[in-house]
Amino acid sequence: MSPELPEGDLNRLVASSGIRRIHVLSWRDLEDPEAGGSEVYVHEVASRWAAAGLAVSIRTSAIPGGNETTARDGYEVVRRSGRYQVFPQAVLDELTRRQGPRDALVEVWNGVPFLSPLWARKPRIVVQHHDHGALWPIVIASPFLARAGWIFEHRLAPLCYKDTPIVTLSPSSKAELVANLGHAAEQIHVIPPGINPRYRPGGFRAEDPTVLSVGRLTAPKRLDVLLRALKVAREHRPGLRMEVVGSGPESGSLLELVKSLELATAVEFLGRIGDGDLVHAYQRARVVASASMSEGWGMTLTEGAACGTPGIATDIPGHRDAIDDGRSGLLAATDADLPNLMLEACGPRWDGLSAGALSLSRLFDWDRTATEVFRVLASTVSS
Repeated sequence: MSPELPEGDLNRLVASSGIRRIHVLSWRDLEDPEAGGSEVYVHEVASRWAAAGLAVSIRTSAIPGGNETTARDGYEVVRRSGRYQVFPQAVLDELTRRQGPRDALVEVWNGVPFLSPLWARKPRIVVQHHDHGALWPIVIASPFLARAGWIFEHRLAPLCYKDTPIVTLSPSSKAELVANLGHAAEQIHVIPPGINPRYRPGGFRAEDPTVLSVGRLTAPKRLDVLLRALKVAREHRPGLRMEVVGSGPESGSLLELVKSLELATAVEFLGRIGDGDLVHAYQRARVVASASMSEGWGMTLTEGAACGTPGIATDIPGHRDAIDDGRSGLLAATDADLPNLMLEACGPRWDGLSAGALSLSRLFDWDRTATEVFRVLASTVSS
């Protein structure tokens, strides 16, 4: 049975919980070149906890060329150890009090867990965005190690978390975690991400209808699928274009693919851009698209929605909640559906989908997210 959730706003919850110092264990920092939605979620929550008077320290892996410690929006970040050494080293640092005293612990389980139930007392929770099962053979070259990682995530590690409250982002991701990792439904709390208020309608729409892709250029994001879909869609609407925001290890192969598809004049790679430029990109686009194979949510889809830009995406857990299919955007049952959905969303259905996207976006607020995550953490305080 999950503990009863306490009542009150964030300030009341903090005052009544007795929690003053929170340590967060996370694989990567927000400034990491490979940072994504998981790191944004941690940052937005931690900054609001800090504003409420909590001392928050986030322990992550190191950033090449970055300072070991930094302060950001009221909380501390300690970036030490390599990509995979961070897991045992962070645990050792907690056990030896190198990170200082704590009243509560938040573990971010991003594929590889820190196994906090084996060594940390409560108050303690886990934030787990989604099942990473499909990603192991993509990100790990060795079939043996990929299989070992899958077994560890799906069969061994979950046994340690039977008595740990878990926060995830969407109902569809919750269902996936229950079905694939064996978590009990009652231990999982669905707390969606918010949307930064800078994402709002404005600017102008590009004269040529533009499909926008935002995210790391990695194999699991499957930008190659979107590019091939664009090629097919342009056979019916030659003016259709694509802008790509992000960088990553697949950039070279994607540029070669654009050339081979004869899309060089239709696709623009913008690289990593600042927050203001990203807002303008959302406002300029006709649709935001994602063909990702695994997501806990799809923050770019709801950020676009807040700018009145509908989304089209693969029908996977996470996307199913970031898009209200047929109202705020369109979900593709198969990759072959993507070209037609691009044409639909950029064509006669755009006005209705844009209005639906704006309406959906109003449901998401980072202040509410931070409060609800702390509510779950406060519920683990011993009476």
